[in-house]
Amino acid sequence: MGPAADKRALAAALGTEELALNYYELDPGDSFGFGYHRHPDQEEVFYVTEGTATFETEDGEVAVSAGEAIRFAPGEWQLGRNAGDERCVALAMGAPKEAPRTEMLRECPDCEGRTENTVEMADDREALVTRCSDCGAETGRFA
Repeated sequence: MGPAADKRALAAALGTEELALNYYELDPGDSFGFGYHRHPDQEEVFYVTEGTATFETEDGEVAVSAGEAIRFAPGEWQLGRNAGDERCVALAMGAPKEAPRTEMLRECPDCEGRTENTVEMADDREALVTRCSDCGAETGRFA
C-alpha cells in the first residue's frame, strides 16, 4: 500500500547500517511520498534509472531524467512524482538510515489549503489514509 506502483526496501537485504535504500517504480501520476514533506534529520538522494521524476521543491519544480540524481539536505521540503506518460524507476537513498520524524503537508478540502497530515491504516485495513491534523478530514487514500 502506498503512493507508488512498486516500492521495495533494500537496506535490510543488503545489511546497510547507516543508509536507507528503496527501489521505486512509479506509474504516471504516482509519487514517492504521501505528500509534500521533509525529513528534519535525514539527507536524501534520488537517482532515476528510467523515465523522468518531477520534484516539487522550495525553489520550484525540478525534472530529473534517467541517469540524473537530486539531493535534499535535512529539512528541505520536497515531493517527487511521475508527471510523464512513461513509467519512472528510481532509487532513493537516505542517511542516517532511520528518519525518526517526517513532516508532511497535503491539500485539505475542508481547510482550503495545505495542512499538516498524518498517515494511518484505514478501518477496513485495505488502504493507507492521509488525514488533516487540523480538522481530521481524509485527504488521500492509497491502496
